Amino acid sequence: MSTQLLVGGRIYSSSNPDATAMAVTDGTVVWVGADRTGRALHPEAEVIELDGAFVAPAFVDPHVHVTALGLKLTGLDLSQAGSLAECLELLAAYAAAHPDGPVLGDGWDETDWAEGRAPTLAEIDAAAPGRIVYLVRVDAHSAVVSTPLLDAVEAITEATGFTRGEPLRSEAHHRVRAAALGALSPAQRDRARRAALDAAAANGIAAVHECAGPDISGETDVRELLEFQHGVEVRAYWGQAVRTADEARTLIKELGVHALGGDLFVDGSIGSHTAWLRDPYADHDSTGTAYLDADAIAAHVLACTEAGIQAGFHVIGDAAMDAVVTGFERVVAQVGGPAFAARGHRIEHAEMLDAAQIAQLAAWGVIASVQPAFDATWGGPGGMYATRLGPDRAATLNPFSAMAAAGISLAIGSDAPVTILNPWEALRAAANHRTPGHQISPRAAFAAATRGAWRAGGVRDGVAGTLVPGAPASYAVWEATDLVVAAASDKVQRWSTDPRSRVPGLPPLTSGAPLPRCLTTVHRGTTLHAL
Repeated sequence: MSTQLLVGGRIYSSSNPDATAMAVTDGTVVWVGADRTGRALHPEAEVIELDGAFVAPAFVDPHVHVTALGLKLTGLDLSQAGSLAECLELLAAYAAAHPDGPVLGDGWDETDWAEGRAPTLAEIDAAAPGRIVYLVRVDAHSAVVSTPLLDAVEAITEATGFTRGEPLRSEAHHRVRAAALGALSPAQRDRARRAALDAAAANGIAAVHECAGPDISGETDVRELLEFQHGVEVRAYWGQAVRTADEARTLIKELGVHALGGDLFVDGSIGSHTAWLRDPYADHDSTGTAYLDADAIAAHVLACTEAGIQAGFHVIGDAAMDAVVTGFERVVAQVGGPAFAARGHRIEHAEMLDAAQIAQLAAWGVIASVQPAFDATWGGPGGMYATRLGPDRAATLNPFSAMAAAGISLAIGSDAPVTILNPWEALRAAANHRTPGHQISPRAAFAAATRGAWRAGGVRDGVAGTLVPGAPASYAVWEATDLVVAAASDKVQRWSTDPRSRVPGLPPLTSGAPLPRCLTTVHRGTTLHAL
């Protein structure tokens, strides 16, 4: 056996809140406590000096699109485009610098542009003549493309979600995305995966949940990802509805995935006007798009429950949540609450839900995989949510406090590349919700990004996501500096990167606030990242 003794730091451990040292033997935490005691108990251990650094459980991101994130990191990132003109300039420059292969871009958001609209087909063709171009909107639920890509995909019609002059949505979008990703070589996809998982490790993340599906990345991508060798653990969710337990088991076996959920779309997104709403959008004469009704939802959950498989759905709009709750209710009535809760079924995003639905979901043991950075990016009185929904409806979104208080287990993630893969950004967004009363404490947010995220992936041993004796040695070491957060009033408070700090009411997040730096990430005793 080999033992490492970490000394001279701050250890975030519920078993010893004052711990400054931790011993790890063969990938398992075996002791936490004071430096002097640790040295006496483990005289033969390899000693690692922390120099005051903060050691905490490694993060888990429960909602990621690995290859898409890697393509954004290694390719055309349009998230910084401040205008339509700048977006087209970035496209033209990238196409000129990469004369071969398809051009895939990610992250444009017309709601921040003075022009207030997406690029047109003609503008894309002019910026990258003769090239296959696929530019996905920041929410990943619509895209703009070039003529060569449209010509390469059969049966793109208005009935499938294509209206000339507008971004592609729904089935039309799914078809062009499949064609664009299919034009990449396996080596290009592997390069993207390595970049994404390396970025995860560099941000203190030891495991991610890949939310794949036939309408997202396809079977080839998820098979390749599960075979890809990297220290960051990948749990794969497949978003395809089934109707029988045998069908569910077969799909799990054939693809090698871990569960049938994640981005199994009930609806789309608010930004693309495809979230399924009870009442029309404030800025668009539509109630969005419904992909699954209550019957299909109930059939899928019943099949998975009977097969012993975790299920889940992408659900954002209130009408979509109505359908999910109705479907769940039917299955609970049939199999009973304990059998339903035992599977740990999930809902992804869960942005629009009311008090009655929160109570029902809590009673059924449903896990909510949420993305606080959505609120930080699009919430608030002047944000995209208010534009799309009106201020009253927008103010009801992402009620984390009510969900946690009711007993819903929260798992905090990013939906990367939709928002940045940085857990501290997500924690600050959760603790500084733009709607007063919806925020949760830093301690609760940290638990949701560690223990809660492990639980969302089916790990219920009680110690995963903690640093106590017997727990897996999955941890991150953070630089020994305070995180400075400035309020809008210019009043400055300090919140240590240690989540135990009790600052009453974190001030609002400001764009210039520094974030802690990850020095080392370790998963089950294996180092994934080290500066």
